[in-house]
Amino acid sequence: MKPIILKLSFLVLIISLFSFIPQKKTEEVLIFSKTKGFRHKSIEKGIDAIKKLGEQNNFNVTTTEDSSFFKYANLKKYKTIIFLSPTGKNLFNDRQKEALKKYIQKGGGFVGIHAAADCSYEWKWYGKMVGGYFESHPKVQKANLEIKNNKNQSTSELKNIWVHTDEWYNYKNFNPNVNILINLDEKSYTGGKMGDAHPIAWYHNFEGGRVFYTGLGHTDESYSNAEFLKHLKGGINYALGR
Repeated sequence: MKPIILKLSFLVLIISLFSFIPQKKTEEVLIFSKTKGFRHKSIEKGIDAIKKLGEQNNFNVTTTEDSSFFKYANLKKYKTIIFLSPTGKNLFNDRQKEALKKYIQKGGGFVGIHAAADCSYEWKWYGKMVGGYFESHPKVQKANLEIKNNKNQSTSELKNIWVHTDEWYNYKNFNPNVNILINLDEKSYTGGKMGDAHPIAWYHNFEGGRVFYTGLGHTDESYSNAEFLKHLKGGINYALGR
């Protein structure tokens, strides 16, 4: 009997020790995808893909298209807010704008995907925060992406030249203080209007918050593309402060 008792005691001890190991905290992420202009059909694919990334990378996803949800008391529950291709002007009233501004200034994370640059044109603070505004785009086509910084999580797993098919934005009112991650090679496709310096993904610390933006993510296929998902996962992790 003694060997059995000793084994049971040892098992209880091991279980007790494991119970004191701190469990990795699951972080909360909010997706906002309200559209008052063009609505990307890939939004639903994007939500599904980000939820799957959350399951694999220990964050929970809440979704909303309700601007009235933007109260600081609500936003402060989330470690990162993802703007998944929202479109249109005047998505927020003044109180809601102040809530998002306070959230960023209190150290919140922000991820902008594709048409996050195609909204809130009337709000200069937002344009500076996201990094620039959409100006135009040619047809969906393949292009070469040049990795300019492979030390960020969003680019560390990508080849120096990444060939990808998407809708390539030209930007205006670009914030020169952002850190460029990926440059679009305009010689590899038709319709570019920014020249040799054509950023398509970037990040920066902005007024206390962590901001990541990628111009990719127009097509449904992007959200099942392994390279794009690595890129997006890394951007979310950066915004989460990981």
